[in-house]
Amino acid sequence: MDTRTYVVTGAASGIGAATADHLAEGGAEVIRCDVRDADVIADLTTAEGRERLVSEVAALSKGRIDGLVAVAGLAVPSELTVRLNFFGTIATLEGLRPLLAAAEQPRAVAVSSLSAIVATDESLVAACLSMDEEAAAGAVRQAVESGRGRIVYPSSKLALNQWLRRAAVTSDWAGSGIPLNAVAPGVVDTQTARTTFLDDPATRDFVASAMPQPLGFPGPVAAIASLLAWTVSAANSFMTGQILYADGGAEATLRQTP
Repeated sequence: MDTRTYVVTGAASGIGAATADHLAEGGAEVIRCDVRDADVIADLTTAEGRERLVSEVAALSKGRIDGLVAVAGLAVPSELTVRLNFFGTIATLEGLRPLLAAAEQPRAVAVSSLSAIVATDESLVAACLSMDEEAAAGAVRQAVESGRGRIVYPSSKLALNQWLRRAAVTSDWAGSGIPLNAVAPGVVDTQTARTTFLDDPATRDFVASAMPQPLGFPGPVAAIASLLAWTVSAANSFMTGQILYADGGAEATLRQTP
């Protein structure tokens, strides 16, 4: 069997690093992309960085990749979050789609978030889905200035989910034989999560209450990495357009019906 070639964004740390390592340990060739410590150094919050990612991956892969794992993301109350989580992710998916189409069993997955089912901002989501990046950035600034900065991250992920559900079944993706899915983690034990809130007992307790995870809080990074790896494996031949909640049972808890 030929060695599969994968591209992983956000590969310098956290879920991205764990996924890249998991794929490499399984014998795959992995092109790691990030703003530091990677094969491709590119800032996906900018048009120039997005173009650099596509051109350098095309060169390194010789024009064909078997799988794409779009992990790169931010969770700060800033317009950079929506520029990366939504517009940067879609630019990555769309920009590398021709390289996927050149493979025999191509697959793609993006990282979403459990938080997308919590509070979001309709105007921000709508601006994203209209593909108006500057309007989305403006909506972020308004949210932050009004003290609603916490909705920026979940809104960016909800917009990503909605875009992905629509795109996955189109001729560009399903019609071209490219399954496209998302994995939505709950709270997992990454360095970013620890420094952001897990190391602070009060904040940790608040998040644990808002996002109850019956299987454990925080969750293991390795579980997310292995699921992401499966979604881009040749074995995943018939699932597309799905948001897979890998959250220790949080989504099922929060959305329980009577």
